[in-house]
Amino acid sequence: MDAARAASRSSTGTVMASAPGRVNLIGEHTDYNGGFVLPVVLPRRVVVELTPRDDMHVRVRSDALGDAEYVIGEEVQGQGWVDRVQAITFVLGRDGHRIRGFQARMRSDLPIGAGLASSAALAVALVRALRDAFGLAIDDRGIALFAQRADHEFVGVRSGIMDQLVASLGKDGVPLLIDTRSLGVSEVPLPAAAELLVIDSGVAHDNLSGAYNLRRRECEEAAGRLGVASLREIDGTEWGLPDQLERRVRHVVTENARVLRTVDALRASDLEAVGTLLDASHASLRDDYEVSSPELDLLVEIARAQPAVLGARLTGAGFGGSIVAIARVGRRDTAERIAAEYATRSGKSPSVVLPV
Repeated sequence: MDAARAASRSSTGTVMASAPGRVNLIGEHTDYNGGFVLPVVLPRRVVVELTPRDDMHVRVRSDALGDAEYVIGEEVQGQGWVDRVQAITFVLGRDGHRIRGFQARMRSDLPIGAGLASSAALAVALVRALRDAFGLAIDDRGIALFAQRADHEFVGVRSGIMDQLVASLGKDGVPLLIDTRSLGVSEVPLPAAAELLVIDSGVAHDNLSGAYNLRRRECEEAAGRLGVASLREIDGTEWGLPDQLERRVRHVVTENARVLRTVDALRASDLEAVGTLLDASHASLRDDYEVSSPELDLLVEIARAQPAVLGARLTGAGFGGSIVAIARVGRRDTAERIAAEYATRSGKSPSVVLPV
């Protein structure tokens, strides 16, 4: 579903809008470093059903998380999941967009905490609904930028732009190459012989835990020491930095190169090369960026042992969440076998997100 069909208005004035989650095929922790990413929209969405009010009160119901309310212009941080909603009205008000209160119901078939950008999907869907309900002059790219600002200015997560941009501009099942420095995007068709597998480890990740923001601060410190605005601007293999910063930089530099090589391999239908690049990305995230976990490593190991799987890696910020694997089509039971073996060996409760 593209952006033009992402919102609709009923005869009663109720607006319905949605936005998808994503799996990042490759390009992890590069978006806040001005680099390249290659996410893919998932066939799972957050749906917002919104009815404007005549006052400034907001009442929201999440099918998964419960009920909450607040007053526009009186947003207060630290209220739990509703901060994601407050953040949107906060940044819209800060920029002078005139909105009133509303009632909204939010539902989703995206697993929460699986590293599949459910929070970005909620933010994009909510801005879409508010745009339609109150006639806001915000284009689809602007929606993504507002959603990112909501993270930065209210929620306290210094997220990159990948999740919001693909939720706003992406198409189901089509990898989207994003240059996060220029915000340029281009579609990269997935070869017909390839199938993506996405499995949630059953271990929730939490960007608010501090580890995500710490990695970003480390990258900024490294960039400052190297005299560049972002790590996108450097190349090479050694930079004379302290060991930990050296490893963070090495991941970013090599991951940017892996994204571009993956795009070339996909366009050439070279699935073996794509698999090798995914494997290398996981090793880099585990060893240099240190955002994997024993559960994710085990899930990747089990996936790679399947005959149909060509490569696998953690996807998303890490510290829990999901893995993505590229496999040859025609073996519909592969993902289920991976999940079953992982459940036995880890004692966790995984779920297959893709294929649906």
